[in-house]
Amino acid sequence: MANAKCVEKKPVTKVESKIDEDKRGRQIGIMGGTFDPVHIAHLVAAEQAMTKLRLDEVWFIPDNIPPHKNAPLTSAKDRATMLELATRDNPKFRVKLLELFRGGVSYAIDTMRYLKEKAPQNNYYLIMGSDQVNSFHTWKEAPELVKLVTLVGIRRPGYPQDPQYPMIWVDAPDIRLSSTAIRRSVATGTSIRYLVPESVRQYIEEKGLYRD
Repeated sequence: MANAKCVEKKPVTKVESKIDEDKRGRQIGIMGGTFDPVHIAHLVAAEQAMTKLRLDEVWFIPDNIPPHKNAPLTSAKDRATMLELATRDNPKFRVKLLELFRGGVSYAIDTMRYLKEKAPQNNYYLIMGSDQVNSFHTWKEAPELVKLVTLVGIRRPGYPQDPQYPMIWVDAPDIRLSSTAIRRSVATGTSIRYLVPESVRQYIEEKGLYRD
């Protein structure tokens, strides 16, 4: 059953809810999503974008309630914890809980306005999969959003790509994996080893997530 109220006031993780207000401008990649759960395709896309565009960091920002999907099946605490586990070995990956703490439906335009207000010296790169690229024009205030970020698309071979806004394309290994497929595998007793980081797999197993 989907959990419509996804925010927990005090997620028990080491992730961050505040923005570093360093006055030096940095190049920051933004990866949004429900991450229910985070899997290797998310991490590979972030790493490829970071290295090829020479970004200083990539910030993973989990949705509270996504505008274009059903509400996450797991709690904010569980999703934040899995992200922390998945990213802790990469010093350039950071987890930001801005949307979880804000509550309500998570819109990228709201998040980016906040980030630009707090640290206008930074340049932000919104990293999207091919499916998001094709639907970006339907996002809330898309014309305004493109003024705040540089759009980055992860190219998928053989996938129709029809961006309606300027886009930087990044080639990455073609890993056709989704959180939906991960949840389905867990529910049917199929192994997800090597599809998610081992620490995330263990957490899912220990907590009994996605079994119903």
